[in-house]
Amino acid sequence: MRLIKLLVSEDTKQSVVDVLEAENIDFVVTKDATEHKNDVLVEFPLPTQAVGYVIDELRDAGVNDKKYTVIASAETAKTRNYHELEERFVAGVEEDDAVAREEIRAKALDMHRSNLTYYSMTMFSAIVAAAGLLMDSPAVVVGAMVIAPQVGSALIAGVGISLNDRRMIRIGFAQQFFGFGAAILGAFVLGLLLQSGQIVTSVLDVSTVSQISKRISPGLLSLLVGLCAGAAGAFGLATALPVSLVGVMIAAALIPAAAAIGIGLAWGLPSVYLGAGVLLVANAVAVNVSAFLVLWYFGYRPDSWTENTREVNNGESTTEPNDRSQYLGAAVALVLLGSIFVGAGGLLVGQIGFDNDVNTAVEQVMADDQYSDLELTSMQTEVGMSRYFGQTPEVTVVVMRPADESYPDLAETLREQIRRETGRNVAVSVEFREGQRVGNSLGDPTRLDAREPSASDSSASLPSPSGASPAVSSPTPTSLSV
Repeated sequence: MRLIKLLVSEDTKQSVVDVLEAENIDFVVTKDATEHKNDVLVEFPLPTQAVGYVIDELRDAGVNDKKYTVIASAETAKTRNYHELEERFVAGVEEDDAVAREEIRAKALDMHRSNLTYYSMTMFSAIVAAAGLLMDSPAVVVGAMVIAPQVGSALIAGVGISLNDRRMIRIGFAQQFFGFGAAILGAFVLGLLLQSGQIVTSVLDVSTVSQISKRISPGLLSLLVGLCAGAAGAFGLATALPVSLVGVMIAAALIPAAAAIGIGLAWGLPSVYLGAGVLLVANAVAVNVSAFLVLWYFGYRPDSWTENTREVNNGESTTEPNDRSQYLGAAVALVLLGSIFVGAGGLLVGQIGFDNDVNTAVEQVMADDQYSDLELTSMQTEVGMSRYFGQTPEVTVVVMRPADESYPDLAETLREQIRRETGRNVAVSVEFREGQRVGNSLGDPTRLDAREPSASDSSASLPSPSGASPAVSSPTPTSLSV
């Protein structure tokens, strides 16, 4: 619940009283609340869900709430009509979880941190995330998300656009932009230090590490994470729900990708830093756009949305042309987000199309009778833009095969089929895992014995026609790319 403290003049006190009495709200009026004898302080408790509605009613009645208005948290209220307000706004026909504009602005700004704190925590989280990626440890990567402060800057930007608050827009965008730079720099420096100290060899193909490979081939599911994370953060902010756990989700959509960019730069692998870069940009824009859309859906508008209108003879309202410039900040922010989203989205759509074509080609090969005993385990496709940097995109396929069976032509067959399907040259790496399966009928117990592949028969790799050799693949299967 909330306790509203409103300072009004004697001239407008009656308007406030009329609104509160009409809504059955219990209130207290304190005279001589300031040195100005013509001011009075009106206090009244409200359910959180009713704050926005009541304040809008007071504004419509001509009350100036910008003079002195405090919205404070309260534990409980025992007044004559408060129970009726709870039945009306909390569980009744006017149930609405949205909080007031003033409160959502304050909540967003409460998540703002000083530059030293924000960039330091961002760099620390990126370094921990980079270490977790290189160790292939999901637990460490998740731990890095807990200390990442990205939720504050993302939601500040979303609230700023919704309320046309240029200061909040500037703060949110600046911290996100420079924060990503700090995260990439931290992971890059860590990668160089690990190589120079021979802690991690520089010849390691980091794209084969499972936790990194999941961040370098962006797809629709990756974008969905960013969209849902931003929407959930805005939803929690707008409905007075805790956003701390949602903040971990927002960081999970951003920080590992930024750390992967730094690692890719340190190892000089375009396929890593380009793929992770597309993922970072797409998710960052998705978080901001979805946060704005949710806040807009809840009805959050600029304070001056209707202040600059005037009545004309036919009863319609119109806005003065010169007043439109006040929305320039929000308009520029939306255009910027839209432009970046279109650019990153175009790259993402192209990658998704390429992945789909590769999936189709692999399925066609695996459907051949000579490969009927093989079981596709996973497939990974590198980002296609790497071909502009002198690298051939690599497709890694992991299959389960019967023990002691050999398929030396599988990599070549896959490469040729992918080239026919996509029209592009690719490098194909096939990883084999051996096993035995008994009893495939329904209800018949199935037993699968598998062993790790040996160095001599674990993979079959073929370079692309351009001569580029694919990297040595790890025996750990990569994730399925869609």
